Amino acid sequence: MSERDDRRVRLDQPRDTGRTWRREGRRRMDPESFGKFAEGFARFMGTATFIAWMTVFVAAWILWNTLAPVSLRFDEFPFIFLTLMLSLQASYAAPLILLAQNRQEARDRVTQEQDREQNARAHADMQFLAREVASLRLALGEVATRDFLRSELRGVVSDIEERVTATGTEPTEGQADPTPR
Repeated sequence: MSERDDRRVRLDQPRDTGRTWRREGRRRMDPESFGKFAEGFARFMGTATFIAWMTVFVAAWILWNTLAPVSLRFDEFPFIFLTLMLSLQASYAAPLILLAQNRQEARDRVTQEQDREQNARAHADMQFLAREVASLRLALGEVATRDFLRSELRGVVSDIEERVTATGTEPTEGQADPTPR
C-alpha cells in the first residue's frame, strides 16, 4: 500500500487534494525575518540620514531633468516620473512601517502584561509584610519593653526608699540596695 493510500484509509487526517506540486513549489517567507527587515527599514526611514539622502536624490532628479540637454532628460513634463517613484516608495514604506508598529505593539503588550504580573506580586508582598508588621506590633504590645522595666524598677526603688525612710534603717546585706547604679 502506498503512502497516498495510507492517508485515504486514515479517518483522523484530512485527505490530500492532489495539488502538492503547487504547495511544494511555493517558497514561504519567514515572518520573523521579514518583520525584522520591516523594523530595520522603518527605523532607517525615521532617521536624518534617510531624509538627507532622499533630499539629495530628489534634488539631483530635478536638476538633471531641468539643466541637462533635452535629449538626456528622462522626466521632462512636470516630473511625473518623479512623482510616480515617490508614490511607489511611499506605497512600500507605509505597510512596512505598519508592520513594524504592529510588532512593537505586540512587544509592548507582552511587557505590559509582565509589568502587571510583577505589580500584582509586589502588591501581594506588601500586603503580606503589612500583616506581619501588624502581628509584630500586637506581639510587642504584650512584651515588656525597656522603658516599662525602667519605670517598674524606679517604682520598686522608690518603694524601698520609702520603707527605709519610714523605718529609719539601712537595708542589710541580703536586701536590695535602694540606690540606683
